[in-house]
This record gives sequence, C-alpha cells and structure tokens, in this order.
Amino acid sequence: MDTTSRRIAQIAGQIEPTPVSASVVRELLVNQRQRVNRSVTLNEWKSLVGKELGVGQWFTVTQDRVNAFADATGDFQWIHTDPDRAKKESPFGSTIAHGYLTLSLLPLLMEEIIPKIEGAKMGVNYGLNKVRFISPVHVGSRIRVRAVLQETTTVPSGVQNTLQVTVERENEKKPVALVECLARVYV
Repeated sequence: MDTTSRRIAQIAGQIEPTPVSASVVRELLVNQRQRVNRSVTLNEWKSLVGKELGVGQWFTVTQDRVNAFADATGDFQWIHTDPDRAKKESPFGSTIAHGYLTLSLLPLLMEEIIPKIEGAKMGVNYGLNKVRFISPVHVGSRIRVRAVLQETTTVPSGVQNTLQVTVERENEKKPVALVECLARVYV
C-alpha cells in the first residue's frame, strides 16, 4: 500500500493510525526556538514602522512534519507525501511542503524576531491581507523569515499591526512566500 492510500485508509478508520513518530517529537524539541529577549515600550514599537524587525534562524522542514500536516488537514496529495513517486514524476524532483504548512510555521519562525511589547497581555492572529507562494519548499530544505513592520494602528485595548513577512529558502534567491499578515496585541 503506498503512502497516500495508507493515510486515506487511516482517516477512514480502516487501519490503525500511525502514532506520532519519535522523530517528530524529537524535531519539535530540538527545533524549539528561543523567544527574542528584546522588549520594547508601545511607543518604541510604533517607532519601528517601516523597519525590518529581524531575520530568523534556519528551520529544517522534514518529511515527518509534512506527513503530520497531511494527517491534520487531509491533504495527502502525492507531491507532499510520496517521496518515491515525487522523485520520479514531480517537476520538483522531490516531495514539497504544503503551502499552508509553510504559512502555519510563521508563528514559530517569527517568535524569535518579534520583540515583546511591555505590558502586553496577549497577541492574536487577526488575518492575512495577501499571501503568495512563490517557490516550493523541498522536504529537507531549510527556511527562515524576515519581517518588516508596515503599519501599527491603535485599536480598543491595544494595537493592530501589519507585517510584511518574507519566507526564504536556504541557497535560493527567490522567496518561498510573501505574506502580509495582521496581528493584534492587547495591552
């Protein structure tokens, strides 16, 4: 049974699901990011508009992570989950991460470059204005983010921020994704 058929059978309850592998757990532990230690006042935060907030560390996208994302979303397209077939038939030459997996990694990848606003109670994802997946993330490759604070607007109990995020792949000139995201911080 190929990988895609196996995953479909698991979801349909026809066979037992594969437990999360030790390598996924290990990857989560090893790749835990360090939150940026920098904190700024709200006024200092507002002064960062138009400036790059930082560039993150490289993060390896593994087949286990891609498979776990496929399990979570039900997207078992072979270009993501079947390395043998992807090597033979895909124009990419290997399996690639789902675009939405790349997008879902933004909180993890950005946490290390976004300073904490002093007095902030919480932050929430408020949405996306624009997302473009420019080039594929090959399984086994490393990605990172860079973010520019485009705008910050006062809202009840906090600020709404617009960030331009570029996802880069190591040794690739073209970005993987360009994302304009909105986040609210409540103070």
